Amino acid sequence: MAFSTANDLADASGPPPRKRFRQDISTVSAPGTRKEPRLFVPFRALGLITNHVPFVLQTRSHKGATDGPRIHLLTCLGKAWALWEGGKMGLMFVGPDAPEHISSMAMDGDAVWIAAGVHAIRYIRGKEVLRVTNPLGTSLSFITIFGSQLLALNEGGDRMFVWSTTDGELESTIAFDPGFTAVSILHPATYLNKVVVASSQGGMQLWNTRTQICIHQFTPARLLSSPNLLAFGPNEQECAITSLVQSPAIDVVGIGFASGEISVYDIRADERMMQMFMEGGDIRALGFRTDGHPILASASSAGHIALWDLNAGGRLLHMIRGAHGGAVTAVEWVPGQPVLITSGEDNSVKQWLFDSPTAPPRLLKFRSGHHAPPHLIRYYGDDGKQLLTASRDRSLRCTSVVRDSRSFELSQGSLLKKATALSIPLASLKFPPIASISYSPARAKDWDDIMTAHGDEPFARTWTMQGKRLGKHNLGLADSHKNKSKDRGTVGPIKAVCVTACGNFGIASSSAGQINLYNMQSGIKRKTYTLGPCPPEVAARFYSGTAKRSERSVTGLATDSLNTVVMASTLDGTVNFFDFQTTKLEHTMVLPSTAVSILLHRDSGLLAIVCDDMVVRIVDIETRRIVRELTGFHGRVLDITFSPDSRWLITTSLDSIIRTFDVPTGRLIDAFRTSSLATSVSFSPTNDFLATAHIDSVGVFLWANRAQYAEVSFQSVSNEDISEVSLPSMQGLIEDEAIDALAALTVSEATTDVYSTPPQLDGELITLTLLPRSRWQTLLNLEVIQQRNKPKEPPKAPEKAPFFLPTLPGVETRFALEVKDSAQKPKTDTRRLERALRGTESVFCQKLAAEGSDGDYEGFFNYAKMLSPAALDLELRSLVTLEHLSLFINALNQRLTSHRDFEAVQAFQNVFLRMHGDVLVANSEMRHELENLIEVQRKESRRVLELIASSLGTLGFVRDTL
Repeated sequence: MAFSTANDLADASGPPPRKRFRQDISTVSAPGTRKEPRLFVPFRALGLITNHVPFVLQTRSHKGATDGPRIHLLTCLGKAWALWEGGKMGLMFVGPDAPEHISSMAMDGDAVWIAAGVHAIRYIRGKEVLRVTNPLGTSLSFITIFGSQLLALNEGGDRMFVWSTTDGELESTIAFDPGFTAVSILHPATYLNKVVVASSQGGMQLWNTRTQICIHQFTPARLLSSPNLLAFGPNEQECAITSLVQSPAIDVVGIGFASGEISVYDIRADERMMQMFMEGGDIRALGFRTDGHPILASASSAGHIALWDLNAGGRLLHMIRGAHGGAVTAVEWVPGQPVLITSGEDNSVKQWLFDSPTAPPRLLKFRSGHHAPPHLIRYYGDDGKQLLTASRDRSLRCTSVVRDSRSFELSQGSLLKKATALSIPLASLKFPPIASISYSPARAKDWDDIMTAHGDEPFARTWTMQGKRLGKHNLGLADSHKNKSKDRGTVGPIKAVCVTACGNFGIASSSAGQINLYNMQSGIKRKTYTLGPCPPEVAARFYSGTAKRSERSVTGLATDSLNTVVMASTLDGTVNFFDFQTTKLEHTMVLPSTAVSILLHRDSGLLAIVCDDMVVRIVDIETRRIVRELTGFHGRVLDITFSPDSRWLITTSLDSIIRTFDVPTGRLIDAFRTSSLATSVSFSPTNDFLATAHIDSVGVFLWANRAQYAEVSFQSVSNEDISEVSLPSMQGLIEDEAIDALAALTVSEATTDVYSTPPQLDGELITLTLLPRSRWQTLLNLEVIQQRNKPKEPPKAPEKAPFFLPTLPGVETRFALEVKDSAQKPKTDTRRLERALRGTESVFCQKLAAEGSDGDYEGFFNYAKMLSPAALDLELRSLVTLEHLSLFINALNQRLTSHRDFEAVQAFQNVFLRMHGDVLVANSEMRHELENLIEVQRKESRRVLELIASSLGTLGFVRDTL
């Protein structure tokens, strides 16, 4: 499908169309202006917890507090940082994006310091208040707070900078020896103006920051137990110090090396107190327990955590294998509590609780996300609050759009116990990555509602969102050949799954052409759909004359909302339509290219087919014909999604462009390029957000739909209009800034061409009032309605009973009823109100008299259309003078001549003649006005009938032609 811009139309021969001519003027933009996204704007990112940068722990105690100290965790999210509340692991807020990726973080009271590129930035409550810059222009790799000073190391490790935290002034710069590459800084407790600097060569130096003097050097020979590691060569990297931490004891520090060796060292005596060795890679973090038990926790790059008993000379107490899915980046003990907090490169932060000094820890609470980029995302349910995300880390997660604490991973069973017992990584026991997913929340409270296909497995799995876990059934295809040894065919892996709209059935298909229908409650196979022989034209194109059913791989499945038809696409380029109940193959559609995947919008009956020739074809499942072909891709289409009203189709392709097509017109109305390739897209059922997953990020990104908040002009987009848009960030500042961020949803466009409907499209057409038909029907039948609703008798007030009820003498108790005198004095009528009304005139009559006799009476009819039927009836009855009658007849004539408000004029004319017909006949001076009204009425009625007949004929011709 070719798209033409307004400039291309202007260059063509002949005058351009009127609509294009106005669009051509509006599309001229000023040179040098930045192109803003037209339809989707970045909103926020989901599922980001932490990365490889170690987190920072801060505890605060308040006087008189009874609930213990408050714990705050500062984690890195790439260019932004997040502050978490440690009690419930709730997200407090997220800082703004830094100019570059964050390399180190520190906290100083209410202030947050980050190192990003050449800058060290200070934030207070999420707002930048101070920024210092490396005078050498190199990036900063490490920062730490030292009293009122900020110490930082540059990326090369040959300089240490000292800045004042109050005014940002550079106080001093310390240069290290050429053979010393600094990697971290530690302030030993009680040491005044002194810090220990660790190097990648395995040595340390003690510096006085005020006098800038190196007091002492700790050689690698004294720190390491293996002197042969000191030789420069292949083992040089194993000497590097990877962790340096202060112990509760004064003068004692813990040192971790890349070789896996751990040293507990006395820096005052310059001697090693004990030495341990941890298997599983280099030491990434160390932490000393601070609640009175001498225990050291160490973490490795393999994700293991080891606990060492320092009273027993460094004896290994426990080893938590697979504590994290990736390398552990930080280990911190909560001061005075038996709680260990760890973070890892698997995008998770975990808290471990020690019930006793010798018992192994148990996982207390955690916050996690995918640690591999998700490749398949789908909105779950109809409220748009949850996302199902599948990743290469072999997990299926539910990501909450509303609150991050509501996100969770669907359980695959007690894999941690199995992995611990077998001493194998936890990831090796998880299911293969998900290749296809389908769901239906209709019966989510009764049984499993999610169905998935995994890698090369020959069976599908069910899941329950209600139970947040794996379901009861494995739906395999091998059962269909169990008792047929002669005809036993190849059982291929599951390629596509589909759950029906009712939630009672699930369909699975394989690469060998098998399609089975299962009951989601019992897991029993109910039906089998047979593809049959391959069409001749397809066989000649793909199989060179030899085609078998077992060779036809099914790539997509779909069912309609009423369970009447099953659609299956194949790799050989066909779409097969089956009867849901009888399993009969009703129709086979042959496509020009291979069908990679399909997506059905059940409400509209539109089936989108992603083909291998970089074309997305849309099929109407009622007529089973291709109704649209969407082209313009410069790479293979990866994923597609419909808008809730099926008006838009959003696609992502290998050219890293997210395109939005208008389905009724087939035009490309929006396109933008992202910095990283989007592998999957999903549109919110509430039409407010577009969710995307990208190839190099573990998060899910939301894009706000501007059409929900502002007027957006939908015009064709050319390749020159496609601009690169940065990905959304973890926006979570204070509420004022969040509200102000909504202003970004109304980004100013260079030109906005919004079409407004004129009062009348053409002078020769008849225009109606656009008011409901019941308004004029009520006016015409108002007398009948009033007569029907008239009460039979006027309401009477209940008689008031006396306080003492009089009784009549006798055996039985009888009350003496008071007989009222019916002859009452008649009230005297007053004529004061009638005399006052005689001198006033209604607004209806005033507007009628104010209009010009040759005008179109626009103001009068606008006011009349605002009145209720009862008020209109009263106003028409109030026209008692001949002057008012003549003015009203002239108003009807002029309005009929202007071809406006045709049905209103007919209703006014009917009621007016019914009320005042006898007066008009009795007065001969009104004859001329009535003759003009009859002539105009006949002329306009004839025109209306001709226009209706012409329209019906055109509509019948178009309907018969299509």
